[in-house]
This record gives sequence, C-alpha cells and structure tokens, in this order.
Amino acid sequence: MNREENEVQETKQNVVAVDSNDVEQQIVGRLEAHTGEGIRHRAFTCLLFDEKRRLMLAQRSPSKMLWGGYWDGTVASHPKPNESQMEATKNRLEVELGIKPSQYGNLTMTDKFEYKSYYMNEGVEWEVCTVLEATLIDTKVNPDPEEIAGILWVDYGDMQLNPGHYRQMGLCPWLEIAMYRDFHKIGA
Repeated sequence: MNREENEVQETKQNVVAVDSNDVEQQIVGRLEAHTGEGIRHRAFTCLLFDEKRRLMLAQRSPSKMLWGGYWDGTVASHPKPNESQMEATKNRLEVELGIKPSQYGNLTMTDKFEYKSYYMNEGVEWEVCTVLEATLIDTKVNPDPEEIAGILWVDYGDMQLNPGHYRQMGLCPWLEIAMYRDFHKIGA
C-alpha cells in the first residue's frame, strides 16, 4: 500500500475524542483528528521487552501519514470506539507484528499522559496516550510491511543512560515522552 492508499484507509477509521481526563466526548474521523489543530483523542503505545529487558523498537512504514520511517515503541495506535486499551493493544500486536497473546505475559498499563506534537506541515498528534508494557517470552515476529519497516532490539538501560544516541535515529515523540516519564518515574 502506498502513502495515498494508506491516507484513504485512515480517513475511513474513527477515533475516540476525549477531554484531558480521557473521558469520551465523541467519535471523530481519524484524519480530522490529525489535521489542522487536531482533536484530542485516545491513543496507546506498547513497549514489549524480552527477558533481558531489551526493548523491541519498530520502525514505522514510510507510507504512514505521520512519522513514517521514525522509530516507535513496539506498537502504537488508537482504540476503536467501544474497544479497551488492552483489547486494542492485543489486536495491533497481532495485526502489525503477528504477535499472539500466548507469546507475552503480564500486559500492564503503566502510565498515561497528554501531549501535542506537530509533524512538519502534514498533521498533528494530540493524544491522551496510555502506555502498556509486557514481557515477550517467544520473540518470533512476522511484521506486516505495510505497518512496520524494521525491528530493532535495544538495551533499555542504555537508552536511559544515552538518550542522545537514540534520538539521532528519529524517535516518535510519544515514545520519547513515555521513556522520559519512565526513566524519571513519572506515572499516571
């Protein structure tokens, strides 16, 4: 799927607009939520670690409307209307990476924060983002190339000690915020 096809697909999807306390306000189109000044909406990012506490980073497909080619946590997206953060995370792990719930344990919500970040002149992310973490026991993955351009395992402790090295890779803003909050033990 090319960038134009991806954008058309995204215009057909809805997200949950929320207030600053993550209380649902209305259902809006995904494209509407990510253009102009944006609409605050619900999102999540999931960080999967192996048993050595290495983080699986996923490079976003270049066809993504926003932050294509940037490195993200393992998976990030938006819950559909009437879908919990936990359900949405499990679904996206399977769709984007072929990771089934039997491959990981202890999926837990660890944080929540609001941020707003503009991407060039193409769009904006204004999200109340829930952070989820789990330990991947079986590290076999099957990335969907329409979603994921690459996978990289990194030592999470090294990321904490040397954040500047990793920023040079081009990290998504929500991942940087989630890591900063985790490294400084700022929680929901």
